Amino acid sequence: MLTLYKGTDRGTTNIGWLDSKHTFSFGDYFDPKRHQFRTLRVINDDRVAAGGGFPTHPHRDMEILTCVLSGQLEHRDSMGNGEVIHPGEWQVMTAGTGITHSEFNPSDTEAVHLLQIWLFPDRKGHTPSYGQKLFADSEKAGKLRLIASPGAEAGSLLIHQDARVYQTHLTTGQTVTHELKSGRAAFVHVATGVATVNGTKLNAGDAVAIEAETTIRVTGDEASDVLLFDLK
Repeated sequence: MLTLYKGTDRGTTNIGWLDSKHTFSFGDYFDPKRHQFRTLRVINDDRVAAGGGFPTHPHRDMEILTCVLSGQLEHRDSMGNGEVIHPGEWQVMTAGTGITHSEFNPSDTEAVHLLQIWLFPDRKGHTPSYGQKLFADSEKAGKLRLIASPGAEAGSLLIHQDARVYQTHLTTGQTVTHELKSGRAAFVHVATGVATVNGTKLNAGDAVAIEAETTIRVTGDEASDVLLFDLK
């Protein structure tokens, strides 16, 4: 069973320096039918103008992943981390018992395009932690690269949840497949380009929730960047 999440139906926040699209309820946008999918709570598609950014703010008891698609994002947090995230890099934060952090676009001329993703943790009260890693284009070209997982499998980033996050870059006609174990579900989000997922065509910003299926088949209709979440 596939449930379509149209990108054009997403919630929006536009405050000048920030143009954000919300797949699930977030901030002032609330839709009881689009509050979460299993343990996946947030996918925000953010474009931050040059010099713009999020001032210091708190988080707790959430697994937070950030993927920079273009531009750069500067991060600072209460754990003492101060890093710039570049295209192809992913950041993970376990907010756990509580952190504060800020995120800014350090460029004077170029916007940054990023995805911020929240997953519920397996329990409350984890010790806060931080990770960042570059996943080379060659690792994602025409194949699903594991980005985050419990146990940091296959060189992925560590998250405290029985979920696995994958990313792939597809050219026109390229196909990847993923097998779902019994009782698990998937959420597939097209970050850029156009792709067909189990027969459903998705434009950038579109997504599908997939349940009661065993095989997921993703084909690029043009050059595309696609995320796949395998969820308990």
